[in-house]
Amino acid sequence: MNSGLYRWWFGVVLVVTSVSVSAAELASVTVQKQAVPQQRLFDGVIEAVNQSTVSAQTSGRVTEINFDVDDVVPKGAVILRIRDTEQRSRSQQSQAGLNEAEARYKEAEADYKRIQDIYAQRLVAKSDLDRSKAAFDAAKARLEQAKARVRETQEQQGYTVIRAPYSGVLTKRFVELGESVTAGQPLVTGMSLEQLRAVVSVPQALVKAMRDHGKATVELADGQRLEAASMNIFPYADESSHAVNVRVNLPAGDYGVYPGMFVKVGFVTGTSEVLQVPMAAVAHRSELTALYIIGGDGRIGFRQVRLGNIQRRASGDQVEVLAGLESDEKVALDPIAAGIVLKQQAR
Repeated sequence: MNSGLYRWWFGVVLVVTSVSVSAAELASVTVQKQAVPQQRLFDGVIEAVNQSTVSAQTSGRVTEINFDVDDVVPKGAVILRIRDTEQRSRSQQSQAGLNEAEARYKEAEADYKRIQDIYAQRLVAKSDLDRSKAAFDAAKARLEQAKARVRETQEQQGYTVIRAPYSGVLTKRFVELGESVTAGQPLVTGMSLEQLRAVVSVPQALVKAMRDHGKATVELADGQRLEAASMNIFPYADESSHAVNVRVNLPAGDYGVYPGMFVKVGFVTGTSEVLQVPMAAVAHRSELTALYIIGGDGRIGFRQVRLGNIQRRASGDQVEVLAGLESDEKVALDPIAAGIVLKQQAR
């Protein structure tokens, strides 16, 4: 063997020796049956928790429109204005009536106090005191009535300014600039994107189990799973389908979902004993799904398995093994390193 070929062969030997690993040295886990929640998945539709139609509470002509459909409206922002000439005139009249009532009240109060002092000196009859007291009480009542009228007219004037009850998106507009509106007429419809929920119809047979466990998850289109903040099971079933509607509230945050989108909603209906392994331990070879099993003799084997549901965890995803694995067997956690050991065993 020439020196060049010898150096090449010696280098290959060094490389193979450097990656030689025994099955005992592989990172592994001994699988045991674990109690995991059983879930049933259903299709759900996202909707806004806060969605409403704002209607006119007074009559008038629309003089200003500040937002249109699909615009984002901050809370308290003025969406539109209604002409307030008539309401402002009534407010001014009620304020004038209040000023007059206050003057009458002060006059009656001063007269009543004067009569009280004179009556204490026995210079007037009791009937004069009674008449003064009645006039004072009447003036006081008229003053309260005038104050109530001012509050009413001011509120009516406030109805001419339509403000957003919460931050959200305008979805419909029912009026145009210059159009006359009447009390009760719809003006705009909007919804808030800050609080969302998924609406699902479930078979009545599952309602009791869902109430007992009270847990649900929402699976988004990108695979992200959210723990439901809360859920509300309707106390009645649909007469035609006999299904029960459930509202599942999403936790606060921006998850890239919007009203009208489809999602998967899973409800916990019980628990079961299953075998689970880390997703990282699963090897995929073409259409074959398998695990590297470390036997009691220290040798490693490659075994096909059938997988079930994936359990999302902060420490790493776990997958249920439906067939091909027994309890107390040892599974290699690194498929690449395990494959190298299997090839070494075959030599």
